Amino acid sequence: MLTLILILIPLLTAFILFVSGKKLAKTIALIGTLIELAFAVLVLVNLKQGNVQALTFKCNWIQSLGIYFSITIDGISMLLVLLTALLTPIIVYSSFNKEYSNSHVLFGLMLLMQSALIGVFTSMDGFLFYIFWELALIPIYFICLIWGAEGRQKITFKFFIYTLFGSLFMLLALIYIYLQSPVKSFDIQVLYQSARAMGLNQQAWVLAAFVLAFAVKMPLFPFHTWQPKTYTNAPMPGVMMLGGIMSKMATFGIIRWVLPMVPQAVEQYGNYVIVLAVISIIYASCIAIVQKDFKFLIAYSSIAHISLIAAGLFAMNAQGIQGGLIEMFSHGINTVGLFFIADIIFNRAHTSEMAKLGGIRGVNSQFSFLFLVVVLSAVALPFTTGFVGEFLLILGVFESNGIAASFAGLSIILGAIYMLRAFQLIMLGDTNSLTLHFPKLTKQEIITLVIIVILIIGIGVYPKPLLDITENSVNILLQGIK
Repeated sequence: MLTLILILIPLLTAFILFVSGKKLAKTIALIGTLIELAFAVLVLVNLKQGNVQALTFKCNWIQSLGIYFSITIDGISMLLVLLTALLTPIIVYSSFNKEYSNSHVLFGLMLLMQSALIGVFTSMDGFLFYIFWELALIPIYFICLIWGAEGRQKITFKFFIYTLFGSLFMLLALIYIYLQSPVKSFDIQVLYQSARAMGLNQQAWVLAAFVLAFAVKMPLFPFHTWQPKTYTNAPMPGVMMLGGIMSKMATFGIIRWVLPMVPQAVEQYGNYVIVLAVISIIYASCIAIVQKDFKFLIAYSSIAHISLIAAGLFAMNAQGIQGGLIEMFSHGINTVGLFFIADIIFNRAHTSEMAKLGGIRGVNSQFSFLFLVVVLSAVALPFTTGFVGEFLLILGVFESNGIAASFAGLSIILGAIYMLRAFQLIMLGDTNSLTLHFPKLTKQEIITLVIIVILIIGIGVYPKPLLDITENSVNILLQGIK
């Protein structure tokens, strides 16, 4: 029942926002997201106490088709629920200094998206998972379409078509597995049993359908073309939700639905996905190095990091999956921090072209320090949150495929090149007319960045609490597929 309440809190808050008007929209949104965060912590306490019954809700939905409204939380989903509950209030609060037309609708759509994301991470029925997956797309589509920058109609339409097209293959795979089952149910355990009973060729086609759907959502090369322009065109709250949380839907889907459902096919063909992911890492990193616009650089950096997660997950070992989960959490924090920094720069200098900036450190050392911490986490410096996940991921890939791991490890070197270059161009050197009078950070901006920096250093120095959340569930997962 607690899991159902987690889905309902942002849903009800969104409804209140839609009917309340924009006068108190920011305050209502922030209060709603903080209540959600507090409730997520309560759920975590129940999970640690082993109170599984309180975290599970299941009832008949469409009984004739074997469809249940079935949700629960284990250690794997808990980490993603925590990420969603933690980042959403940060994203809402980071928007307090900006004025948006119909802000109550914007924040309402963000809360609807949060509700759908929690649904994705907790669904234990294939059909319900697909419904929440598609529901998460609708709010962000309207956020990008209504509040995006110039040219948003074309860019948002491409984003919508790409992700909808990819989702269709996932639905077809779920229906195919459902039809193979004598029980005719979309319950996750029934789907697991039906898929595992299939022959290798059947499992391979199911794997291909899921990989295609998830590769579009992450995205992996060559299914990435919708992402950079969508990330740079969307309003800042939207791009933070997209990059910080929504991109984790697909990597979570690999853990929850692909690995335990078609383990034979993953063992046989997983190396092909790892190779594709490594190509995506190298490609996105190289493109990031030559970017002139900081927002585009962050977008391609995100592709590289998510691709590394995908490679680690398909290594099918504890290090790869644990590393993938920790990196999802870390990537969410780093991405929100980087895009918030990009927004601060754009609002003051009215450009995100790095060559036009420079010298900001000399006029705003406080901002420079906070920016540097986020950059160092993005390049996986030890004692930052970025290091923990990437180290485990590369270790996991190495155990599975040493050659692929050697190339995957280049993500750290290439990441250091483009991130430190960006910091140098933006912060160091001489000031110019755009940066000479770079204003100080507001109280709201300082609080937001300090929270992000505390998370970066805190998790980097002591990652054990996050690892403890997922360890038991990951071991159970691996025992079930080997």
